[in-house]
Amino acid sequence: MVFTTSGGAGTVHVRLPFADRAEAGRMLGELLVPYDLTDPLVLALPRGGVPVAVEVAARLGRPDRPAELEVLVTRKIGYPLQPELGVGAIAEGGEPVFDHRLLERLGLTEEDLAATVAAERAELDRRVRAYRGGRPLPDPAGRAVVVVDDGLATGGTARAALRAVRARTPARLLLAVPVGAPETVRALREEADEVVVCAAPAAFHAVGQWYRRFDQLTDADVNALLAKGRRP
Repeated sequence: MVFTTSGGAGTVHVRLPFADRAEAGRMLGELLVPYDLTDPLVLALPRGGVPVAVEVAARLGRPDRPAELEVLVTRKIGYPLQPELGVGAIAEGGEPVFDHRLLERLGLTEEDLAATVAAERAELDRRVRAYRGGRPLPDPAGRAVVVVDDGLATGGTARAALRAVRARTPARLLLAVPVGAPETVRALREEADEVVVCAAPAAFHAVGQWYRRFDQLTDADVNALLAKGRRP
């Protein structure tokens, strides 16, 4: 399957599935170049967004100095009786963002999920310590910020991330993903100044179906990628 995607000043031909997240990140970086972002801050949503963001940061920087790269940790808030079903999400520095229509269908309130939210906050804090140690999140105020993930299915974690960053007053806020469900891409245009996506296939069921290699990453994988991709 081939998509031809405009990047503003040029065109990128995208053949799906991607070989892996690194290839997807290189294609995504090409689409972002024409946006002419000055000293952007690239925020990766771990774990899967990190290898994509490493390539994006490399492309948006200079050969000897990539764009600034950091992780923005998010966590899905799952339905307690079916944890893989996301009913909301939370990003560091932000408040929980819920899918209220889904909560209504399930007969739940935000208060019913207090224990689940507390557990996800604890895991979020653990991952912040694991990935950044004592380093604070770079201040996005007044900067061009690119939030990167490996794909958009329901978009819950991306929405939470964008709202957390928006609250810190960036000059420009972009969401960049290699692939996404068309309806999710449309919905998230309300949250970001730009949504940049290589492809939005109509027959979208899961992010992983659009990658030939879609390995599950560990905390160690994330830290190794960040060490490679951060500025020297």
